[in-house]
Amino acid sequence: MQILEIQFGTPEFDEAVRLRYEVLRKPLGLEYTPEQLAAEFDNIHLAAFDATGRLIGYLNLTPVDLEEVKMRQVAVHPDAQGAGVGKALVLASEVVAKRAGFKKISLHARETAVPFYRKLDYTLVGERFEEVTIPHFYMEKKPG
Repeated sequence: MQILEIQFGTPEFDEAVRLRYEVLRKPLGLEYTPEQLAAEFDNIHLAAFDATGRLIGYLNLTPVDLEEVKMRQVAVHPDAQGAGVGKALVLASEVVAKRAGFKKISLHARETAVPFYRKLDYTLVGERFEEVTIPHFYMEKKPG
């Protein structure tokens, strides 16, 4: 597996959007709007590729301010789930965030993903809330 930064508007980005749609939005009956995708122009886009070059995972880092970056849109292809792709993406994003000077990574974890992030030392902050029609929790970590 290889994790690379991809650029907004490239064929790899379009492939990542398709993966995100299939994994994150389609099961909820939701679509991405052109405005939502356009807002990602200056984000950091990380993608995981398997040995054949197929995109099997994606993660977005959205700067909040000079000190904080928000991890978003973590998606792993269904046939690659459970193989360490998500963990590898998160760990790679922490290196990227630290190198970029961010002091904190925050995220909105789906309730079902909280145990995954806890294993990676993310801290739960606050109460459960609803986002994109399902329960989420705010979590954070200082990139190490």
